[in-house]
Amino acid sequence: MKLRPYSLSQLQIDTFTLVGYSVAGEESVIITPELDSVFDIGKCPREALTVSNVLLSHGHMDHVAGLPYWFSQRDFQGIPTGTAIVPANLVDPIRRLMSAMGEVEGHVAPYNLKGLSDGEDYEIRRGLVARAFATRHVSGSLGYSLIDVRYKLKEEFAQCDGPQLVALKEKGVEISRRVEVPLVAYLGDTARGNYSNLPHVADAKALLLECTFFDADHVKRARAGKHLHVYDLPEVLEGMNNEHIILIHLTRRTNLGLARKILRKTLPAAVQEKITFLMSRKYVEED
Repeated sequence: MKLRPYSLSQLQIDTFTLVGYSVAGEESVIITPELDSVFDIGKCPREALTVSNVLLSHGHMDHVAGLPYWFSQRDFQGIPTGTAIVPANLVDPIRRLMSAMGEVEGHVAPYNLKGLSDGEDYEIRRGLVARAFATRHVSGSLGYSLIDVRYKLKEEFAQCDGPQLVALKEKGVEISRRVEVPLVAYLGDTARGNYSNLPHVADAKALLLECTFFDADHVKRARAGKHLHVYDLPEVLEGMNNEHIILIHLTRRTNLGLARKILRKTLPAAVQEKITFLMSRKYVEED
């Protein structure tokens, strides 16, 4: 019997990379090495171990199973303890999970948890924040945007020299303005929602968008599980300005060739040109 090896897809989006695997009910994990973050953790592939921040969308097993292993392996390999940014209602359950795994393993791996709610930020590093936003899946579920934060001199002070700017700052004058450049937004699993109302989602360079179902007979299944069906995309993508839209979380039974044909019938050409599939074979490096 010939077994197909487990492979991650890899997409280059300007200055950052998206590396991951996402199949509905099986595993979802998308790593952004340059941004030191991973959206959900799936079963924790080895490539996720050196990334210091897990952004967990919700507690379903295909998204969270590898979290104790991630903490444990970082400890085993002498890597500083990472941080899992999680929906606030999951902080206590994950603490209990880590305690239970400690009983099994004989040692509780060191871990850091940070609970977030809708609209709250977490600083990944200086100049880069993760912003949580509520999604429509299970109680407390979150999506995340990774945002490049810059400070620029206000135009009215453009002609001031160094000493003048120092003097203004000493007087308490705010001479700079905050500029946010959203890089990538991840919706996790979700039903339809007005996500285009969130600038950090609508204007993100890359949008990681669940689209679990493509079969015309599966609309009711999408609604029952609070997932997106391809027929929902026109509504969800209206008002979005993303340069790249990467569809994730398809079912294993979905044929990508057929899915592309359905997209051509469902979306305008200008939107189709932005869309790709994370699990497309062209993003998997063959040995």
